[in-house]
Amino acid sequence: MLGIRFTDFVPNLNHGSNFESLLKIFMQLLTITSGDIAEALNWMNQMDKKYDLTNKNYGMGDFIQDLKDKNYIDENEDDSVFHLTSKGEQTIRRQSLEEIFGKLKKSSRGNHVTQHSGLGDESTSDRREYYFGDSIEQIDVTDSIKNAQINHGIDDFKLTENDLEVEERDFKALTSTVLMIDISHSMILYGEDRITPAKKVAMALSELITTKYPKDTLDIIVFGNDSWPIEIKDLPYLQVGPYHTNTVAGLELAIDILRRRKTSNKQIFMITDGKPTCLKEGIRYYKNSFGLDKKIMNKTLDQAAKCRKLGVTITTFMIARDLYLQEFVREFTKTNNGRAFYSSLSGLGDYIFEDYIRNRRKRVK
Repeated sequence: MLGIRFTDFVPNLNHGSNFESLLKIFMQLLTITSGDIAEALNWMNQMDKKYDLTNKNYGMGDFIQDLKDKNYIDENEDDSVFHLTSKGEQTIRRQSLEEIFGKLKKSSRGNHVTQHSGLGDESTSDRREYYFGDSIEQIDVTDSIKNAQINHGIDDFKLTENDLEVEERDFKALTSTVLMIDISHSMILYGEDRITPAKKVAMALSELITTKYPKDTLDIIVFGNDSWPIEIKDLPYLQVGPYHTNTVAGLELAIDILRRRKTSNKQIFMITDGKPTCLKEGIRYYKNSFGLDKKIMNKTLDQAAKCRKLGVTITTFMIARDLYLQEFVREFTKTNNGRAFYSSLSGLGDYIFEDYIRNRRKRVK
């Protein structure tokens, strides 16, 4: 009998596994620092001194060199400033997706199967008579000719509307989504970082749609005093500004974007932590941060009603617990016939994921 031999345990001998664990920390810090690589590496050095993230076989210098060699970052030769590569930006989005939603496999067709039949890409074995409005592609030519022969005989062959048979197809619910992110100053007010969870959710949702549902569309807009669209690649660098909250401007831009989309399902996800406090009237800004301003509230409710008339559902994710703000959100939600979630920062992603997937299985009305 050989018995059991005991040796000293030496962790992290595998450089590859050590790099992967450090990479996860690095990507989290990049999200918090809005893509500032120098600041993220400085934090990692401080954490390494305090918590021994690296060891004698693999140090922070090795990690930085691996980041460059593996094309996560590149260095400007003129000023030695690090920049994120497209691979690095995608890695942040993918890590956010895995953190919030779990690992999801890419769909083969990028569609959402519903329990309803209708216009779609995938044929079924079911057949029915032709109804006005059915597309030509759905007509089963073989069965239709067979019906014509039975109904009219071979000698006097003719094909009428009553002879036509169509094949049922699984309905695919394609969806256009606009994600609105509040970047007003209150998103970092009172020592609470609310913008980082919002960025993580936006990155995760964008990665979910582009990989699993590529036929869906996602537009991302930010709103402060004004509102403007941003690209998916801009998300890691998103920061709050010295802004008030012009919710009306955000909704107007979202409506304008969705009007140009040809999909049947259209919706708005709005992440905010505060009340609307700003309007733009011509070149002048009307602002009031004290209480709920009736003028601003009424304009905001008008936009909610407009979205309802256009068939656009607004789901509001409220990262605030103030009772008077929740009362306004309830009125806003009732006006739009939408939904509202009063979420903590940690549960924001779960709420949005569940709501997004649920809406894929039905027509949003």
